[in-house]
Amino acid sequence: MGVVKVEIPIDEEAAIGLADPNRLEAVGRLVSHMLRPTTEHNPLAALLDASGRAAEQAGLTQVDIDQELAAWKAERAARRG
Repeated sequence: MGVVKVEIPIDEEAAIGLADPNRLEAVGRLVSHMLRPTTEHNPLAALLDASGRAAEQAGLTQVDIDQELAAWKAERAARRG
C-alpha cells in the first residue's frame, strides 16, 4: 500500500514535535490505523460495547433507554418551538 502526504491543521507546538522524521512516521501510522480500524480493533465499537456493559451493570433496560431518548427528543423539540 502506498503512502500519501496530506496536510492537516495542528497547533504550532505539535508541529515542532513532528520535525523529527521518526515521530512523523509514527504519527502517520497512528492516523492511518485510526482511520482504517480493523475488525479486531475498532475504537468506536469498543466504546459502544463498554457503554452498553456499564448501562446493564447499572440496571438500565432497553425500555429505560427508549424512555430517556423519547424524553430527550421531546425536550429538544419543545426548545425549537
